[in-house]
Amino acid sequence: MSAGAPHSSMLTEIHWAGPRALLIELESLDAVLALHAQLVDHPLRGQVDVLAAARTVLAVFDSSGSARAARTAVSALDVAQTKDALTSADPVRIEVVYDGDDLPEVGRLTGLGADGVIEAHTGQIWTAAFGGFAPGFAYLVGENESLNVPRRTSPRTAVPAGSVALAGNFSAVYPRRSPGGWQLIGRTSTRMWDLDREQPALLRPGTPVQYVAVREAIELADTQDTNDDDATLPAAAGPALEVLSPGPQSLIQDLGRPGLGDLGVSASGAADTASARQANRLVGNQPGDAVVESVLGGLAVRAHGELTLALSGASVPAQIDGPRGERNVPMCSPFALHDGEQLSLDVPESGLRTYLGVRGGIDVAPVLGSRSTDLMSGIGPAVLVKGAVLPVGDVGNGRTVGAPETSPLPPDILEHRKTVTLHITTGPRQDWFTPESQATLTEQPWTVTAESNRIGVRLGATNGRPLERARTEELPSEGVVAGSLQVPPSGLPVLFLADHPVTGGYPVIGVVVPEDLPIAAQLSPGTTVRFIEMEPQP
Repeated sequence: MSAGAPHSSMLTEIHWAGPRALLIELESLDAVLALHAQLVDHPLRGQVDVLAAARTVLAVFDSSGSARAARTAVSALDVAQTKDALTSADPVRIEVVYDGDDLPEVGRLTGLGADGVIEAHTGQIWTAAFGGFAPGFAYLVGENESLNVPRRTSPRTAVPAGSVALAGNFSAVYPRRSPGGWQLIGRTSTRMWDLDREQPALLRPGTPVQYVAVREAIELADTQDTNDDDATLPAAAGPALEVLSPGPQSLIQDLGRPGLGDLGVSASGAADTASARQANRLVGNQPGDAVVESVLGGLAVRAHGELTLALSGASVPAQIDGPRGERNVPMCSPFALHDGEQLSLDVPESGLRTYLGVRGGIDVAPVLGSRSTDLMSGIGPAVLVKGAVLPVGDVGNGRTVGAPETSPLPPDILEHRKTVTLHITTGPRQDWFTPESQATLTEQPWTVTAESNRIGVRLGATNGRPLERARTEELPSEGVVAGSLQVPPSGLPVLFLADHPVTGGYPVIGVVVPEDLPIAAQLSPGTTVRFIEMEPQP
């Protein structure tokens, strides 16, 4: 759904990306960078994040009311005037050793030969257009299309950190070891992402870059660590929780780190924010204090000191063992865990993720303003393992322990019903699908598959049809929000959760409303899902 005739010819259309976000389409990358700069320098009321992409700017807001007001404000902006006001900065120099495995092939594809590719790569100024799938990964666009080459037909399972690559009309440097299908032409020792810098990302949208050929470069550490700031939690001097068993997966989470999409960093945070907030509320914490998110139970912890805890989210049988004997623990109610006692969680009776709150919060060092573990970006505390000791923060004045509450989960989850309903709004690329598939999305049931995780809920159509596209061309990467139903070539939707990539290259047919995302986070494999479309935004 568009906003009608835009004020500037550079702004072509405005799409809703859920009830709290706008996907603003523009006619050129220059216009994208201009509008992005305008919204960064002069945020609109309620603006939470703004993300540049190839032909779009994604603007995310704190409420549907703020988003509606922003749509009117954006339509009135003079993007051409904003573009004229942009100033150029000195280019960032990136020294490259041109010895990439794909350099001869790129020379053949372009007709330039290896030496001609090097000359073309270093002979123009590149501009960071938008962030990519990893922190510090920036898509750079050149001044001409002499190096426009396709991706490899067979992607590599691991591309070394520091690899300099080409794909389409873009160049990029891989900031960390990761899979990738770009053509590798060289390597650099320049650090694209460094949490020790005041600005961790070397390149942000609009940054000019000059590649410089050199004979030698210092090799970057080429690791596959899942966490940039790593791993080992500090020993706790005061009250703490010791992890005796993490179960299938236990993570430290808070309400995330919004506003960093341009760095390639998603908001992350608790997948079920309603349950995480309740766990904190019950023990007298602030809503954004860090909790433990446990998937499918199995978590066991021991108290060091006298602690007050609470459980919320997926309903689990829980038991305390210690010198005082054994006792069962209720859900959604604060309880004491005395020094030396052990709390054990069984497999959930309903739902998927259980949240353990402790009075004072889990007091690990924040990374980029949050204590959340982001599995997609590899940022934040390490995944919990046996023997990890989690320090508990000081209890501030005025924090009152709460009274027992009812579960925030709906009856669909609590009663373990076979079918769960989720409400959606029209996606920004709904028109990329046939009318039949647009109807199929809400008319047929979908099944949650075992491949689902914090990045997204993968859906299958056991007794139905995959979704078919009406438009088959490649969609330039664009920003996506949590709740997006992105549809890859298989035709089977993926429902993005907390750790989703900040950009995607597949069309989004619908968006689950924010109020239903906690429900989506509790969908266990085998659950049937039906989507109900809400009225579009006015």
